[in-house]
Parts: sequence; structure tokens; C-alpha cells
Amino acid sequence: MNDYMLLLKEHNLKVTPQRLGILTIVGNAGHISIEDLYTYIRKDFNSISLATLYKNINFMVEVNLLKEIKVPNHKSKYEIVKKEHSHMLCKKCYKLEDLELSLHSLVQDASKKSGYLFDDNTLVLSGICPHCQ
Repeated sequence: MNDYMLLLKEHNLKVTPQRLGILTIVGNAGHISIEDLYTYIRKDFNSISLATLYKNINFMVEVNLLKEIKVPNHKSKYEIVKKEHSHMLCKKCYKLEDLELSLHSLVQDASKKSGYLFDDNTLVLSGICPHCQ
């Protein structure tokens, strides 16, 4: 809990019980949709509205505390920002996992070839996880 208090303070966000609850749930889940987060957060904060949750999530994304992972053909998931990595998605169980894979050289090469200045480099690889194989 203290780590989440520090994270909020480092990002110049007011420490509130709801924000601590959001970060605790996201941290424990690793990756979570807003709908699932709403289900869990209401257990401790039954008066929190979906609009308030969206507002807090969007604000945390804006200050780079949370990251939105756009999952092809599924709802976005959110995670606490950490060092650069990619993701793996199982097409059977829909589990989303981190993959320590840097896209730095690929992004640099793509920028050089295209002239684009990229500001987002999220990669989600999909397949069948070992458990579902």
C-alpha cells in the first residue's frame, strides 16, 4: 500500500482511498479491464460510479502511471507502468502476460525508413499459451 502511495505522490496525484484501491487491484491483477476493475473496486467502495472510475483511470493514464493495452478484438486492459515490454495473449483463455522484449531497435528502424516519429510502441503477440496447448 505504501508503494502505491509513493507512486501517486511521484505522479503529483492526491492520495485517496479509491485511488489506492484501484492501484492495488491493478497491481494484483497485472492486467485488467475497466469492467473487471469496476466489479472488484465496488466490493470495497460500493458507492463508486463507473464514471468516477473512468475519470481516475484516464487521469492515471494521462500522467503515465497506468498504461492502456489495446488488445485486438477485445476490451483494453490496464497495467501499472513499468520498464518497456511487450505482451502475449492466449487466444483460448485470453490471459494477457508480459514479455520482456524491447522494441527499441525495431521502432528506430521503422522511424528511419518511414520518417514517422513514433510515440507508442505497444506490441501484443497472440497465440496459444502452454497451459491451453
